[in-house]
Amino acid sequence: MAKNILVTGADGFIGSHLAEELVKEGYNVKAFTMYNSFNSWGWLDHSSKEIIDSMEIFSGDIRDTYGVKQAMKNCDVVMHLAALIAIPYSYHSPETYIDTNIKGTLNVVQAARELEIAKVVHTSTSEVYGSAQFVPITEDHPLQGQSPYSASKIGADQLAMSFYSSFSTPIAIIRPFNTYGPRQSARAVIPTVITQLLNGATEIKLGSLGPTRDFNYINDTVRGFISIMKSDESVGEVINIGSNYEISIKDTVEMIADIMGVKISVITDAQRLRPEKSEVDRLWADNTKARRIGWEPEYAGKEGLRRGLEETIKWFSDKDNRAQYKANFYNI
Repeated sequence: MAKNILVTGADGFIGSHLAEELVKEGYNVKAFTMYNSFNSWGWLDHSSKEIIDSMEIFSGDIRDTYGVKQAMKNCDVVMHLAALIAIPYSYHSPETYIDTNIKGTLNVVQAARELEIAKVVHTSTSEVYGSAQFVPITEDHPLQGQSPYSASKIGADQLAMSFYSSFSTPIAIIRPFNTYGPRQSARAVIPTVITQLLNGATEIKLGSLGPTRDFNYINDTVRGFISIMKSDESVGEVINIGSNYEISIKDTVEMIADIMGVKISVITDAQRLRPEKSEVDRLWADNTKARRIGWEPEYAGKEGLRRGLEETIKWFSDKDNRAQYKANFYNI
């Protein structure tokens, strides 16, 4: 089994959890973090000393062709998560999404081809499906770029798969649905609600409440990455990782309030609304293909979502964790 693994985007929400779990499972992990003058490793700064001492940290920029190839040398597998993901910011600065998400992916797959990397697991997103044309959404659902972010991820996915088709580069694409849990950005709806409530608000500022989502707890998403990495059948495939449970934003907010034992009212904040045609109204994952390779959600259904929310609320309730957020400031 492959032992040397590079995780790009290891400083981020999902990437930090994945890098930590790979270390725990005995892999040699090289964590690719975004270079910055603060010498910050993102969420890895909050990992235990034992975990960090077991990793190699590589600070660089996914847009840098030479740096990416240097990071990938002597690696067996690349878990490619580095990306810009904030949808509102993609309306503001779409070019940065093309540079990071598409050019960054090109750097990874080109280096993988040249270095003969054993496997690349490329990270997609359920946003590439746009508003569901049928549910549950299979991997054969049409792709719809309803935001510059989703369009950039469609481009990155297609580019990655083209290297499998053109050069037999061993690539698998993981397509997680809405992952939530400790360390998630406060731009996302679940941390937005939790942090506002923990700061004493009773009137919660949100965008649209009508859309539905398939929320996936971070532990399940991480296990999905590792299952796809280990599976020979995943090469050349796109695989959804989702709970196969659909719930509206409104009902999710009410579940959070119920767990926290508070009564709330919701105020529509115009800056949090997507343009009408850009809003993804419905997401609900068909996870049949993932189950075929041995993965299944441990936080499934209403009960599983509630359990995941309880764990997320517990983490955010720690003042030291919450101190990492500017909960009273909306950052696109």
